[in-house]
Amino acid sequence: MADFMTSTHKSKWICTPQDIKHKYKVANQRAKQALEMFGTTRMEVDIDGSFLYAESQNDVKDSAEKRPKPLKVEEEQLLRAFYEFKIQDVCDAFKFPRKIQATALIYFKRFYLLWSVMEHHPKDIMLTCIYAACKAEENHVSAEELGKGIGQDHHVILNNEMLVFQSLGFDLIAYAPYRALEGFISDLEEFCGAKDDDQLVALKGALDTARIEADKIMRSDGPLLFPPGQLALTALHRANTAHGVFDLERYLRSVLSRHQPAHTISELTGSINAIDSLIGKLLTPTSKDVKHIDRKLKSCLDPGSHDKSKKRKHRSKDSSNEVTGIS
Repeated sequence: MADFMTSTHKSKWICTPQDIKHKYKVANQRAKQALEMFGTTRMEVDIDGSFLYAESQNDVKDSAEKRPKPLKVEEEQLLRAFYEFKIQDVCDAFKFPRKIQATALIYFKRFYLLWSVMEHHPKDIMLTCIYAACKAEENHVSAEELGKGIGQDHHVILNNEMLVFQSLGFDLIAYAPYRALEGFISDLEEFCGAKDDDQLVALKGALDTARIEADKIMRSDGPLLFPPGQLALTALHRANTAHGVFDLERYLRSVLSRHQPAHTISELTGSINAIDSLIGKLLTPTSKDVKHIDRKLKSCLDPGSHDKSKKRKHRSKDSSNEVTGIS
């Protein structure tokens, strides 16, 4: 694999917090404008790869009261967080390696730096990102197998595949903290002079906890803000807080003394603290938490869905009246 320092991951996909906030706002505003102009936010992809907004079946000139309400930036964030957690669920169900899970999450995060969830439903993009990650990591799973495994139409995956690749700029090599984490643990065995079984078991326990902490980090904004080595060190720091196996600062100084340092010890600990704080703000919404937002999203993507829903309810009510004799 290519070196991270010379990768497109580093040059194109590491942002500042201000960049991320701005990109989310721009995408949200674009979708809102589309809703006003076209009566829908749904994007369609032409055969030549160009994008266009679908025309609503409703009158675009409908009053503002009748027009679907757009999602707020915060509601989009909650919905993305829900589907990022679902990515990990699906990958666990298929017993995919953590690398695939991490790559799918990175693809998903990058995609929604460019698009609003109002333009492309995150459920569809989630599946396509998992499928794309399997391809990139050479763990071949067919779209049919993936779709069938979670009861979804595999054509959705195939229809969105080129959209996702284009949105990623075809930058498919992504770096996750897990490989660095394994390296740090191996290094720690020598650093700690671990020779007896008790020390090795303690380090193994720290590694297992660190992997779980890395899973949390992958759902935060961390992968868009920091290099994988710093994400791995943060996972290790959080694991060590629980296990108390080694002196982290002394270990960091040891690492910096053996390599040409790109950061000072204070810069490195500052990054670890910043990533640590992101995990503290991590959202893990439930289906109940996003139910209302998902209804709003469906109305934005298909404004007629609300009317259809009302008609279904009306028909159901009429049927109930027939059965009970209520007129």
